[in-house]
Amino acid sequence: MSQALTLARPYARAAFAIAREAGALPAWSSALAFAARVAADPQIAGLLGNPKLTRADTVTLLAPEGASEVFGDFLALLFDNRRLPLLPEIAGLFDELRFEAERTVKARVTSAVVLPAAELETIKSALKRRFGREVEVETAVDASLIGGAVIDAGDIVIDGSLKGKLGRLQAALAH
Repeated sequence: MSQALTLARPYARAAFAIAREAGALPAWSSALAFAARVAADPQIAGLLGNPKLTRADTVTLLAPEGASEVFGDFLALLFDNRRLPLLPEIAGLFDELRFEAERTVKARVTSAVVLPAAELETIKSALKRRFGREVEVETAVDASLIGGAVIDAGDIVIDGSLKGKLGRLQAALAH
């Protein structure tokens, strides 16, 4: 386990406890994702280390519009403890805790072309049966797959792409 994840875990758990108590898991998830994207930007990352940047300026920079005061306090705590670079890890761990609590699996479906809504619903239903949980689907398009799709759901990857099949065929023929 990386040191960043080890350092981020207590902050993610604290954020999760605060958000669950407030009944604001989705809002916190969105706010953390926003803050993580901003903090991960190379130009912003360099700025965050600048000693001239105040705590209030940092919170204003990282908090999305409409974020709760408590979320701002959380960002201020990260600023005080010099843990702002951990925001991407904190956001990821927070989402893992959220999906576990909500009994939801997050799946990414990458296909060669944009999939019709009916086909996505079929995939979502199949994943729901397989995992016995609700499924949140995110889609992406990668023309290099040639055809088919790759489904990444946590620890499970299902490669039904033509590119993957050709790769497996090539490996089989090489041996």
